[in-house]
Amino acid sequence: MKQLLNTLFVTSEDVYLSLDGENVVANRDKQAVARYPLHTLQCIVSFSYAGASPALMGACAEKGIGLAFCTPRGRFLARVCGENTGNVLLRRKQYRLADDPVESCTIARNMIFGKLHNARWSIERTRRDHALRVDAEALSHASQELHRLLPQVAEVTENDVLRGLEGVGAAAYFGVFDEMILNRKEAFFFRGRNRRPALDRVNALLSFAYSLLSHDCASALEAVGLDAYVGFLHTDRPGRDSLALDLMEELRPCMADRFVLTVINNRMLRPEDFQTQSSGAVLLTDDGRRSFLKAWQEKKRETLTHPYLGEKLAWGMIPYVQALLLARHLRGDLDAYPPFLWK
Repeated sequence: MKQLLNTLFVTSEDVYLSLDGENVVANRDKQAVARYPLHTLQCIVSFSYAGASPALMGACAEKGIGLAFCTPRGRFLARVCGENTGNVLLRRKQYRLADDPVESCTIARNMIFGKLHNARWSIERTRRDHALRVDAEALSHASQELHRLLPQVAEVTENDVLRGLEGVGAAAYFGVFDEMILNRKEAFFFRGRNRRPALDRVNALLSFAYSLLSHDCASALEAVGLDAYVGFLHTDRPGRDSLALDLMEELRPCMADRFVLTVINNRMLRPEDFQTQSSGAVLLTDDGRRSFLKAWQEKKRETLTHPYLGEKLAWGMIPYVQALLLARHLRGDLDAYPPFLWK
């Protein structure tokens, strides 16, 4: 359990939440292990199947405290709402800003700034740790190109211009992605991004990782009361969770791309874990998918220090913290949305 931004995160799968007076009590095996005053909380996010008592649900609804339930792996299940809830005000603000091109770009550019910053540091990490095994000059050139784009992104006022700069950055980043693959290059190579379908093993892994990250971001947004389908950079489209795609942009390089590189470079998957269909599409086998998912969940349990909050937390909590920061900005508690800047 961890309290961040007036939000209680219950990450233990066997914790049952109950109400004792004006306190929420965390119970394990019918024994109280922690308690938190309700008046200090704005939201509770539980990743436990054990659930919560009806009394606590009622108290949260009455006091306007968000109570969201997710699976232990992070998939959003449900949210408790009373007769009066701040979520409607939060979502109305989200919709108004999404309809305002200038305001939308102000938020979106911070997310893309985070994406290019994190892509650059992913390159720099490889250049630092494996200088003798890679084309250091090519990596340095791509890093400088991404660094050059950052001040331009910070001043953009139109989303079309922002998309153009993001495209330039993505071309520079993926242009050296193959250099960051260090093992079994004959089987795991990258010649450019392709999808729907993926035509090689690396693109198959990237697409799968992006899909998992997108689901995590959508769950995080729904848990804090935002509408995952109304974005600021990605336009509205039926069935597309546009805000989740916005939120995941800054997290792609550090959560998805680096994970894929780790899986390949640490030989956690074999070429035999993939199958090629008659159409040319490359997919993970059932065994390969299980191995990937197991490693993904283990990665989400690793800890780091959040660069904005200065708090130590698990990687899997990052989408939820960023969703909370975005909600706080929309409510007016923060002057700007602080992107996740990986260090």
